[in-house]
Amino acid sequence: MNKSMLCILLVCAAANLMPGASYAQSSATTMATPPDLPNAGLSANLGVVSDYVFRGVSQSSGDPAVQGGADYRHASGFYAGTWASNVSWPTDFGLYSNGRAEWDFYGGFKQALRGSTGLTYELGTRYYYFPGSRNKGAFDLNTWEVHAGLGWKWASAKWSYTVSDDSFGVRPRGDKSRGTWYLDVSAAYPIADTRLSVIAHYGYLRVSNDGSGPFKASYGDWKLGIAYQLPDGWMKGLEIGAYYAGNNAERAFYTDLAGYNTARGRSVAYVRKTF
Repeated sequence: MNKSMLCILLVCAAANLMPGASYAQSSATTMATPPDLPNAGLSANLGVVSDYVFRGVSQSSGDPAVQGGADYRHASGFYAGTWASNVSWPTDFGLYSNGRAEWDFYGGFKQALRGSTGLTYELGTRYYYFPGSRNKGAFDLNTWEVHAGLGWKWASAKWSYTVSDDSFGVRPRGDKSRGTWYLDVSAAYPIADTRLSVIAHYGYLRVSNDGSGPFKASYGDWKLGIAYQLPDGWMKGLEIGAYYAGNNAERAFYTDLAGYNTARGRSVAYVRKTF
């Protein structure tokens, strides 16, 4: 069996897109995944990113993506929402014949801890849905995760755990990848007297029943960048940013059928508006 056929059977979604997916970092300050939830009420978000990077891996093979969603949050802390983006990896890896989209559904509870600690906690769930026609021999890409998180001012940590049979269709040894988890530690540090923030992230993906050598799907990823929010006018709240994302993923496992390495390091620019 050649490398291309192995990639068809083993590849994970880069994602998030991811995030879309798929494996990507989740930072409220980038378009890699949907932004943080607003205050109580209904809101929407729309953005464009030069490359949809989810958990350190490109979901759009280096091409731009249009992304957007809607959220509702109750004053009690309960929230629900949906988010979508164009992607290319399901077809690029030969898993789908016409899969070019990611559509996420999520909900949970997020609230501040009592007292003046500045700490918040979150419990939630997210379902990653990839519409399209699955090719024969490809595993199910749709993925259901649960997560728990803690936040403090400009820093946050979140642990996500896969409860569906497979995590983005990944089976490095042919066994189901239920139990795959991802740890995300992120920060958006505001620079005093400016509307600039330094954004940073480190994440680690641990794939259940992982392979070894070129068939190892687990990896660590990181990013560093800067973001700016416009203060005035009809574009108030518009966020513009850029960052560099890297990882130590196995190149062979994340290279698509055309020879494109979705896990290579890359620079990403984005613009996003919340309404």
